[in-house]
Amino acid sequence: MAKRDLSKHQRSIVKRYYEHRDTIMENKLSELVSEIYLCDSQKKADKLWKSVETALANLAKSDALAKSPRAKAILEARDVAKLAELIGELGAS
Repeated sequence: MAKRDLSKHQRSIVKRYYEHRDTIMENKLSELVSEIYLCDSQKKADKLWKSVETALANLAKSDALAKSPRAKAILEARDVAKLAELIGELGAS
């Protein structure tokens, strides 16, 4: 397979994505909290919590947060209120 270089425009899009990745992940986490709260099936909730775990891991400014005992406790307990509180703290910082 031949290597394809990105155009200047495409490179700028990718660059902006990574510059704003933390904000994107915080917004995604906020949306996931809403979806989990309104979720009506356990199977869908399991999938959403897996997405929360991935989004926390992708949050670059809080590498330590994703591996922290607090985040692990929230994920294990699947506590939506505590997750919302944690996201609120991320947004405030």
